[in-house]
Amino acid sequence: MGIIKASRLIYDYIRRDEEDHVEEVNRAIDGLELDIKAGDFVAILGHNGSGKSTFAKQVNGILLPTEGTVWISGMKTTDENHIWDIRKTAGMVFQNPDNQIIGNVVEEDVGFGPENLGVPTEEIWRRVDESLEAVGMTAYRLKSPNKLSGGQKQRVAIAGVMAMKPQCIILDEPTAMLDPNGRTEVIRTIHELNRKEGITVLLITHYMEEVIWADRVIVMDDGHLVMDGTPREIFSQVKELKGYRLDVPQVTELAYELKKEGVELPDGILTIEELIEHLLPVLQSAGAKAVKDS
Repeated sequence: MGIIKASRLIYDYIRRDEEDHVEEVNRAIDGLELDIKAGDFVAILGHNGSGKSTFAKQVNGILLPTEGTVWISGMKTTDENHIWDIRKTAGMVFQNPDNQIIGNVVEEDVGFGPENLGVPTEEIWRRVDESLEAVGMTAYRLKSPNKLSGGQKQRVAIAGVMAMKPQCIILDEPTAMLDPNGRTEVIRTIHELNRKEGITVLLITHYMEEVIWADRVIVMDDGHLVMDGTPREIFSQVKELKGYRLDVPQVTELAYELKKEGVELPDGILTIEELIEHLLPVLQSAGAKAVKDS
């Protein structure tokens, strides 16, 4: 069993009237089977309403299964005796960092989580130092969060989760409210934490370029897991992804369109460098042929 496992997971959003009678039931997750290994960087894709954010809240115990089971490091999320251990194991970073930052000074905010866990003062400050250094925000430790950019605020939010020493971080569209520079900052930080600290990362995003360096990509649709593989395996299936109302990275789309026009290119090109590498022989061959014909 991996660090995160879901078995036959079902979650229904239930709307009730004033007399507590069920008015409407919307199934957000339907029979999900999923196992995520410790230390992996896993991206979850899906259009709005696919169930990806609902699943993220299941991992942290914010929502509990209607049916089925979710385990975090072997602990069932429905076990009330383990709920705080689960939330220490799996930290959550939300879309809007302002919803997570509560301190007047950056270092105080980062120390808030471990303080609530009853961590000794000396250990709290050691964790604050380590976490701020890990996300590249040490120079801002005495600043007010209100003076920071969106990307910097999100890195502070990540540091606050890091200070609680989780084994896993779940990020629910953490760059949705950021500009391109802020998105780049945050994604770089997440990859460094995964690589250097060995933290399992579960990234939910609709920016396709953010997932090309993930270990694994999962696609959800209508509460089901419909695709699962490496970024190259997933983005090699452009037509299928579009069928699920998803885009692909721009360079992958360009390569796909060129291939449809007869250019010999492999499926699943993920970077500009890769596209250039495969296009150069084609262009050189075309140039040599043009010279010969002239």
